[in-house]
Amino acid sequence: MLTGSAVTASAADGGRPNNEQTQNHGSGQDENRDSDAGKGGRHVLVLSVDGLHQKDLDWYVKAHPNSALASLVKHGTSYTHAQTPVPSDSFPGMVGQFTGGNPGTTGIYYDDTYNRALLPAGTTDCKTTAPGTEVALTEAADKNPDALDASQGLTGLPASIMAMTGHPETLLNPAALPVDPATCRPVLPHQYLKVNTVFEVAKSAGMTTAWSDKHPAYEILNGPSGKGVDDLFTPEINSKAPAPFTGDWTQDNAATQQYDGYKVQAVLNEIAGKDHSGARNAAVPSIFGMNFQAVSTAQKLPTSDGLTGGYLPGGTVPGPLLSKALDNVDASIGKMQSALSAAGHTKDTTIILSAKHGQSPTDPAALNRVPDSPVIDGLNAAWKAAHPGSADLVAFSTNDDIMQLWLSDHSQAAAQFAKDYLASHPAAGNDVNGAARTVQTSGLSRVYAGSEVAGYFGTKTSDARYPDILGIAQTGVVFTGGKSKIAEHGGASADDRNVPLVVSGTGDDEARTITNPVETTQIAPTILETLGLDPHKLQAVQIEGTKALPRR
Repeated sequence: MLTGSAVTASAADGGRPNNEQTQNHGSGQDENRDSDAGKGGRHVLVLSVDGLHQKDLDWYVKAHPNSALASLVKHGTSYTHAQTPVPSDSFPGMVGQFTGGNPGTTGIYYDDTYNRALLPAGTTDCKTTAPGTEVALTEAADKNPDALDASQGLTGLPASIMAMTGHPETLLNPAALPVDPATCRPVLPHQYLKVNTVFEVAKSAGMTTAWSDKHPAYEILNGPSGKGVDDLFTPEINSKAPAPFTGDWTQDNAATQQYDGYKVQAVLNEIAGKDHSGARNAAVPSIFGMNFQAVSTAQKLPTSDGLTGGYLPGGTVPGPLLSKALDNVDASIGKMQSALSAAGHTKDTTIILSAKHGQSPTDPAALNRVPDSPVIDGLNAAWKAAHPGSADLVAFSTNDDIMQLWLSDHSQAAAQFAKDYLASHPAAGNDVNGAARTVQTSGLSRVYAGSEVAGYFGTKTSDARYPDILGIAQTGVVFTGGKSKIAEHGGASADDRNVPLVVSGTGDDEARTITNPVETTQIAPTILETLGLDPHKLQAVQIEGTKALPRR
């Protein structure tokens, strides 16, 4: 199994991973620390720069020693061997940071998955409908995925977007959500999460919480109670961007930077003692922050705004588009630092910088774009040839630079059939210049099947959520049709998982570097410890023994 992500023990209650790099994650925190909760007006500002690698941060700080990012490093603790969960997707990555849990524990394997126990969206006959359905916690869950406000009906968009509701669960389309057979009611994202979040723990201690992210489905961060985040600002990133842009906000890096700017303004408003809109007074949140998207799109886009995307040959130096996106993020963080200073909150605010995921590959020469449809079509054809009269074997798939397949036949024999097929067939693709390339073993370096997948994630084989097939992509392979991407995330490679992690705050007068391996799931107990709260109140901490990050 893969170092840092393989699990060696089975799980109960949704998964109890025994991660090889986190076996010592017992918290050992004071069970009575909540008696001091909230004293001193402590705040934690969490910033996720999606796509950012540790080597990107190292390069930027060296090239810009007086930058805002450099100041975080100079006055903080840097964990230079931090890794995200696998899959390295936005949803498990963000959920991991705020719960302390990996997918086998949280039940969140991707933002778009399949559940063998739930009923299809729109089901009204819950007694006779067969279980098994897609769970799309993406823009597809919005009432209007084409609108920046997801259907709220604001006029004057995008300029009026700051007036978007802080309760985006109201913008989700119940008819697009899976149905619980027990209640015959749609399952909201927060109801789908198996464990509680830092926001819920803070709320129970009387603290104020806020967050800004890219889809209304991020209301999952409210946690099972549905009440964890007081002010949740989620403009839809995959909505149609205004002229002069075409497509959604991710298809032009300038558009992505503009989109990020709305969330930056939300954070600035919150620092100033307002809600995200800036229109209403509110307490400065104890936990708040946002994710940035501009670095991620600059890594993926071949070109944008007349600039080349991704990295220079060799993959260690950002190209012109990515450098510009990093400058934009740095300037935004600088604004937040200035706002904290102006509001008198520099000394009582800890900033945690990390990323939901990295991006792979960084070296353009390593790229192999492989359309996944022919691979799946071939697998289905082989299955039908061997089992005349059968339906397609693949019921649902999620393939970026990882392959996750949910099968119509949930048997070990069917999973082994799929594994054998994938391991024995080449796949056609193309390189960064569009030249044809062929990859062996379907572009995969390793395939897990059936119970092997459950073991990888540390969950029971009775878990209705994990995929029947987990394919670890060869380095540089991106499963995509066409030539519109030069990188992707979701996989288990170093470029996918090796993200920065910096904790910068009061008392951090000098830079400190910790080179021991850590995981971004350790951010959750660190947030609570910083606020004087008990990390053991997180269910995932209890299940996995996730430790707070080592400090000075």
